[in-house]
Amino acid sequence: MNNQAAPILLVGVTVRMLAELATRAGYPVIALDYFGDADLKAICPSRSLLRDYNLPYSVSTLVNAASDLKAAAVVYSANLENFPAEVARLAQGRQLLGNTPDTLAQVRDLFRLGAALQAKGFAFPETISPASDLTPHPTRPWLWKPLQSGGGHGVRLWRNGRSPEGGVFQERLTGLVGSAAFVADGRQAVVLGLTEQLVGRRAFGASGFTYCGNLTPPPLPPDELNSLLRQVRAIVSHLTHTFGLRGLNGLDFIWQGERVWTIEVNPRPSASLELFDLTYGLRVFEAHVRSFEGELPDFDLEKALMQGAAAGKAIVYAPADVRLGDTSPWLSYNIRDVPHSGEFIRRGQPVCTLLTRANTPTACLSDLQAQASELRLRFASEEEL
Repeated sequence: MNNQAAPILLVGVTVRMLAELATRAGYPVIALDYFGDADLKAICPSRSLLRDYNLPYSVSTLVNAASDLKAAAVVYSANLENFPAEVARLAQGRQLLGNTPDTLAQVRDLFRLGAALQAKGFAFPETISPASDLTPHPTRPWLWKPLQSGGGHGVRLWRNGRSPEGGVFQERLTGLVGSAAFVADGRQAVVLGLTEQLVGRRAFGASGFTYCGNLTPPPLPPDELNSLLRQVRAIVSHLTHTFGLRGLNGLDFIWQGERVWTIEVNPRPSASLELFDLTYGLRVFEAHVRSFEGELPDFDLEKALMQGAAAGKAIVYAPADVRLGDTSPWLSYNIRDVPHSGEFIRRGQPVCTLLTRANTPTACLSDLQAQASELRLRFASEEEL
């Protein structure tokens, strides 16, 4: 697709990052999401369920709203990967620049994913359906995960209680919580970056298993990082061939020092992508579009890692119900997903995203924590409700 062609429609719960990456690569886009943040409005034409339609969020509502927007192609992001039928509706009359509904249904099925991995000797945690005759072993730690999970929301520890509905049990593993972003053409894949995932960090107002950011690269010794990369490349190559993955995708995993344990695949652009654009100068949105033309980027992550550059992002959650004051100055700082002035945000809801660059991931984390601390002081000066 020519980047001077008709606008591409971007759809998801929040699409500021995609819009920024697309326009930076020279692609005209139209955005539709729930939040309609202030900086998204400054990037491209956009519509918001919250602000323009005064509607609560649901995927079906989002897809209904998309029918009013004219575009020749569409890219979807979280959490549409959990709703293949809605993705099919979204693609009607448009080129789908994303995995097909059939691929989504297969790769988001944890049992199919686990079987595909284990058939080739890759590690996957024991996963049990409450509807089966199997029960979690009482002496091992387990998680309960919703079937339509995303960002760690709804994931919780399970301790021999009543079996909940609409989810699965998965063995809880210890190790570095990580992710990989890759671009694929249905046959081959190129890994674009590795991260440590920030989960439940109190410094950012998060708790439990809630996703709150990424550090790239993961803070590991060089030999261990190279071993991790080799295993990830083998895994995403196998998954791409098995499920016919296309475009930008994400892999969530646990790294235990010698072995990658795949947790799940996110078959759409992942939240870490702007870090690789920032750190390596990768035009990841362009890589996504061109993958549907059969072209993958000539990129060697192993060589890029030798440059020693690092970047990080953190999502800051509201520590209390708050009515924000004037947020227009935030646009001058390294803050993204900026809320509108006077916006009311409930405790535990996302406020904004922080970005940083440094020489090491540890330095990135320190800077993000300092930025978050400054924001908390700002919240304290606002009107808490």
